[in-house]
Amino acid sequence: MSTVATSFGIEEALQQLGIQEINYGTSTGNSWMPGDQLIASYSPVDGSLIGKVTSTSKEEYEAVMKAATTAFKSWRTTPAPLRGEIVRQFGDELRRLKEPLGKLVSYEMGKSYQEGLGEVQEMIDICDFAVGLSRQLHGLTMHSERPGHRMYEQYHPLGVVGIISAFNFPVAVWSWNTALAWICGDVCVWKPSEKAPLCGIACQKIAAKVFAKNDLPEGISCLINGDYHVGEMMTTDTRIPLISATGSTRMGKIVSKTVGERLGKSLLELGGNNAIIVTPDADLKMTVIGAVFGAVGTAGQRCTSTRRLIIHESMYDQVKDALVAAYNQLRIGNPLDENNHVGPLIDKDAVAMYNKALEKVVEEGGTLLVEGGVLQGEGYESGCYVKPAIAEAKNSFEIVQHETFAPVLYLMKYSGDVENAIALQNGVAQGLSSAIMTNNLREAERFLSHAGSDCGIANVNIGTSGAEIGGAFGGEKETGGGRESGSDAWKVYMRRQTNTINYTTNLPLAQGIKFDL
Repeated sequence: MSTVATSFGIEEALQQLGIQEINYGTSTGNSWMPGDQLIASYSPVDGSLIGKVTSTSKEEYEAVMKAATTAFKSWRTTPAPLRGEIVRQFGDELRRLKEPLGKLVSYEMGKSYQEGLGEVQEMIDICDFAVGLSRQLHGLTMHSERPGHRMYEQYHPLGVVGIISAFNFPVAVWSWNTALAWICGDVCVWKPSEKAPLCGIACQKIAAKVFAKNDLPEGISCLINGDYHVGEMMTTDTRIPLISATGSTRMGKIVSKTVGERLGKSLLELGGNNAIIVTPDADLKMTVIGAVFGAVGTAGQRCTSTRRLIIHESMYDQVKDALVAAYNQLRIGNPLDENNHVGPLIDKDAVAMYNKALEKVVEEGGTLLVEGGVLQGEGYESGCYVKPAIAEAKNSFEIVQHETFAPVLYLMKYSGDVENAIALQNGVAQGLSSAIMTNNLREAERFLSHAGSDCGIANVNIGTSGAEIGGAFGGEKETGGGRESGSDAWKVYMRRQTNTINYTTNLPLAQGIKFDL
């Protein structure tokens, strides 16, 4: 174990979570299968090998699906409030293991320890939300046009839910899906990112312990591991009616096409190209805080990270100077050290993408206000630490039109009224998160109107990054259109059924149709 890992208690955290040097990567609960190939997990914090996970073979996948489809038959008949009790116990286990799991998230993914703890708190929060929801899976009643008839609708469990998650939120996004799916009576098969597989092992062990303690069958919570070939086993499998996939737009298009060809359902959370509009009535201090955290939090590796800052020309120089000053104060280094603001990118491929983005924006005519670069020397041995950069750019630049999953912030001016800024914000293919900084009520309401932001999330006087459990999370356009977490997002995990009951001795038809024998 490295000096960093020892100093910050990573070894103890791994022991608490049951993480070994070699970990079986396929599970139906407390049963684990050995697999054939190994996936190595290296920490971007210091480049050290944390552990290895076996990938899932076709034979093992079939065993998982057999267990899941069998477990569904009994789990769906368990009363929803009792399913809620299981999720409540799972949330309590997460509370008990919040610190070690948060450390694993930070060390394996590279986000700050505070963000790692925050991610586990999201898991706890969605469990709390789901427990309450377990008594509210309600449908509607409606009046029938036929006398002596009653109509209503109800929701039934969907079946096996396949979950494909990304590295940047290695535990929270799984829990958003899983807690709701379990409440709805579904069983889950999860493929974590191969860039953060140990987080998946830890979560599966926590969940399996709860299910075993309650004498519930194997298969309600299942884990598989591997690259996109393992993901393809899920997307092509007609036994999985819903695939929830988080990742790039490119990946989402492949998943959507594959699942759509078999008439399955997709819940897609894909790329973001999020902007903050800064109007002449903006509070400068709030703007800087919101923009800086949005741009550099998780080293710019959030789908809600702030990529673009659209600033009114009258405020442009003032905002620009304040941002440059703030960036000069950023501390970059070990994310487990809470004195640092910015940790590493996930791997060297991400570093290469970051470098290409900076080269591209200059080629297209942009100007670097805060130059980037890869950090070297003591503390940066992994080669994954980069400097957050700011570039003046135009919305029409090709590089600006695409999501750069790194801490690169593009500044641009707008003139005239807020409609011009909204047009710039909406002028990209993605539609996840958006924000406006203004104390002008008319500007705020215009931004939130039908003709305002075209994103799934639209905020006033907070940044683009971060979301609360209570609201549905997701975006439009090339972000995929999916909704997870709060509000009525639970409905995607269920099938809707309309029921009509005739309590008379006659059989009238709808629309007044006559059919006499």
